Amino acid sequence: MIIWSELNSADQQAALGRPAVTNSATLRETVGNIIAQVRQQGDEAVLSLTQKFDCADLSSLILDQQTLTRLADAVTDEVKAAIDTAYDNIVAFHEAQRPDDITLTTSPGVVCEQRFTALDAVGLYIPGGSAPLPSTALMLGVPAKVAGCARKVLCTPPNAQGEIAPEIAYAARKSGITEVYLCGGAQAIAAMAFGTESIVKVDKIFGPGNSFVTEAKQQVSLSPEGAAIDMPAGPSEVLVLADGTADPAFVASDLLSQAEHGPDSQAILVSPSEALITKTKSEVEQQLAKLSRTAIAREAMKNARYILTESRQQAIEVSNQYAPEHLIVQLDAPREAMAHIKYAGSVFLGPWTPESAGDYASGTNHVLPTYGYARNYSSLGLLDFMRRYTVQEVSGEGMRNLGPTIITLANAEGLDAHSEAVALRLAALKDNDNE
Repeated sequence: MIIWSELNSADQQAALGRPAVTNSATLRETVGNIIAQVRQQGDEAVLSLTQKFDCADLSSLILDQQTLTRLADAVTDEVKAAIDTAYDNIVAFHEAQRPDDITLTTSPGVVCEQRFTALDAVGLYIPGGSAPLPSTALMLGVPAKVAGCARKVLCTPPNAQGEIAPEIAYAARKSGITEVYLCGGAQAIAAMAFGTESIVKVDKIFGPGNSFVTEAKQQVSLSPEGAAIDMPAGPSEVLVLADGTADPAFVASDLLSQAEHGPDSQAILVSPSEALITKTKSEVEQQLAKLSRTAIAREAMKNARYILTESRQQAIEVSNQYAPEHLIVQLDAPREAMAHIKYAGSVFLGPWTPESAGDYASGTNHVLPTYGYARNYSSLGLLDFMRRYTVQEVSGEGMRNLGPTIITLANAEGLDAHSEAVALRLAALKDNDNE
């Protein structure tokens, strides 16, 4: 247990330190080489790497529509119903985010507009690993569909049989995704960013992944020929704010639901109640023994922190300093705490709102800023799949009114051509007036 008030600022910073992200020169070089290989060799490079890491017998990167349909149809009715419910909630929440265009007369004769349009082509990356992630397919596919993106390209590593999980296939079909490619890792990111014979280049890439995927996303986003990305990413994390009114079993389950994501995940409990911390630690040990992913969760809990604060307000200050991806608030009157919470990717209020709700089916998006990026990045939303642009129209009256201001500012900056573009128009208007 860490007693916050006994730490100096350096020790407090260390207590909130995150697991180190692998970002070595070796990783950067390896990923850079993979990207270069894909750019030079296209499908051949992607297929070779996919055969090496995922499916030795794979002969094509394309998952044809017949196979996609067969896999989607194989999902049990119970799982279909669950995906359908999650889909409906996610659609509803993202539909509500649809922005309105703006048209405003800023001064007489000067009309300015802001408009929104969907990105044309988006790349959706669904990680492989030990469990299928249909929820991520929904979290990426639904806003792309609601936004109206014309092309939705999904890349995910194939299994040993050269296919994908039926649950992912069903979620993809629900989300209107017809382009599915069997590849993962840095090679999939490079293929979507630069294009290959089979995979036509996309404009922006979305989705989580391991250190190779994360590094690849960063590298392709820096290339003028590459693609934009959703956000920087690091290991997943949760911080639970809880006081003596919280149920220790609930708190422990929330910590562990994060820990089972991966060995580099981090779970933090911040509380003004020493009794709650003690009971929660005991609950964690009891619940750990029952998990199917015990080894992963136990490794992740080595990164756990149990922080005792002097007050509820100090606990909130610790949370703001950490800026968690997931923030679970199990305080008495949790909504009152919202007035003081500044930074979090997504907030879960009250004892009946586990992180699992947002991960799967409440309607909010589970693609969130991690590793402290919640200070300056937002949770994924509809606008991430759109771009905004402005329009302006100036009438003759508007030019007469605004022209002198523009000339003065252009001259102040020493930009003669800017000034002349206005002066010519003012002169033409004056000639028209004299006719």
